Amino acid sequence: MSTEVGAVLRLPEAAIPEGCPPWDGGRAARWTRALPPRWVPVRPPVPAFVVLPLLAVLGAGLLSAWGALPAWAAALVALHLVWPVLRPEAAAVLGPVAVGVVLTAGDLALGARLGAAAVLAGVWGTVCLRLAVRARQRAVGREAAGGVTAPVPTPGAGSERAERGTFLLWCGLGAVVAGGALYAAAGLWDRSAGRQAVPAAGWCLAGLGLTLLLSGLLGRRRALALRRAPVPVLRVLVRDNSDADTEVYAADDLTALHPLFTVSTYASKASRGAADGGTDEGDGHRVDGHKVDGDEDDDEELRALIERIGDERAGPLREAVLYGIPCEGGEAVFLAAASVAAGTPVVEASLGPVRPMTPGALRTRSRAEKRRSVRAARGAGLRAKAAEAVEAAAGQDRGDEAPERVRHWSAGWADRTAVALAALFLACYLRSGWWGDVYALVLTALAGLVLPRRLAWRVTADREGLWFNGLRGPRHILWDDVRMVKADGARLRIDSRRAAFGEWRVSSPRWSWLEARLGVLHPYERTAAEITAMWRTPALRPTATATGRLRGRPLWPLGAAAATAVAAVLLVLR
Repeated sequence: MSTEVGAVLRLPEAAIPEGCPPWDGGRAARWTRALPPRWVPVRPPVPAFVVLPLLAVLGAGLLSAWGALPAWAAALVALHLVWPVLRPEAAAVLGPVAVGVVLTAGDLALGARLGAAAVLAGVWGTVCLRLAVRARQRAVGREAAGGVTAPVPTPGAGSERAERGTFLLWCGLGAVVAGGALYAAAGLWDRSAGRQAVPAAGWCLAGLGLTLLLSGLLGRRRALALRRAPVPVLRVLVRDNSDADTEVYAADDLTALHPLFTVSTYASKASRGAADGGTDEGDGHRVDGHKVDGDEDDDEELRALIERIGDERAGPLREAVLYGIPCEGGEAVFLAAASVAAGTPVVEASLGPVRPMTPGALRTRSRAEKRRSVRAARGAGLRAKAAEAVEAAAGQDRGDEAPERVRHWSAGWADRTAVALAALFLACYLRSGWWGDVYALVLTALAGLVLPRRLAWRVTADREGLWFNGLRGPRHILWDDVRMVKADGARLRIDSRRAAFGEWRVSSPRWSWLEARLGVLHPYERTAAEITAMWRTPALRPTATATGRLRGRPLWPLGAAAATAVAAVLLVLR
């Protein structure tokens, strides 16, 4: 595998199906023009997957509590907040039913009935347009393939892949059971409004579970359909974005400027016969005549993936063969070049639906990249200033002929502010009764486990590496094992290359715009910059070795004292 024009990692020629055409910019542009209008929600933001179901459950409860609709009818109407965005197939089938229910059931006034029916009819028309566009996209994609088909490659021996839709099926089953339990518990509520709202919420939760079951079944059915017979193939370019999703580009978009769609995928090594026609030899394999050890290849790719996600960087641009006709909401399989040179080609199967890159998503992506560039430039400046400060401090120590001290960083005003805000928020929910007892117990446990880490964290740097205090005692990272030091928004994160060391992190509220206006530098930024300067430049590291209490004392005594104090305060307040 070679990195040719535009630093693209190329597939071996033997891995590409005979006659497979490239999906060039012209054909890709026709596919993009086949997208529905901008107001059709084909690419919902990530929060919508949580916010819309919550709003649906709340809306169903309110419609039933007000006496507008029966519980089951209220759930059916409320679910139309979710279906047009996340599962349009359900809205296409049940939309007319919901219109009929609104016009005939419940105690709604005539104007409200007609208005609700008009809204539901509009929703139904939108999802029908969205599903019709899928057919148009499939036609454009089939035309681009030019009739060339090939069987989908299979993963190599020993690789395992979770069945498509398994997670959704289990989640859907759990939601259905939870909805049934909530419906059965309606009689436990004292107020009549609660007895009316809870059954509707139970119906809606069960409906969400059925929606998840439908999503899992549709995803599995479409994924299996790709493997039943040869499917159209197209040559494309792919890369992993900072969210670990796969971005797909036209075959001639060597600068990766215009992604066509994204899809969440699961990668596994391609079988030798399907990938490159090579032969196995011992524990390794051959790619383009080069012997590559499989375990070392896997480790290298895993390390590169971890570092890239931690740094919020996109992966390299890779050549790939797309199996299946691309369309919004569909499934796809790729045979793609590995993310490291001379690596084994990988089979990447979709774990979620294809999500076209809309103009709005492109603008959001561009703004995010600009913000990352600004943060990177700012971070480079901070690191340079921190290196100068650390070097000046080290020079002063040497000039005074004093032994170079170890350096340490600890919690400051930002952490105390975070604890104060959290305490005020939690204090607003103090109640009496059994709920208050449970809440007080939870607060006491949080005080013992969280407060010491928030208010007394300490990082110490010596000649060997970094020391971190903790509830049970200090932890240590050698300088050579440090993988990441980063002030990521409201979090300060430090991680090691050793799997046994879990990522160390602390967080506090941040208002970047206010910091910029006041010219204030957040303590996490300074801490990350100074530690990074020592990590990158060994000459700036302290020459002394931290011993005893300098490494950090165990925090469990402070945790016990904090838990006791919080428990005493809660007893006095109650």
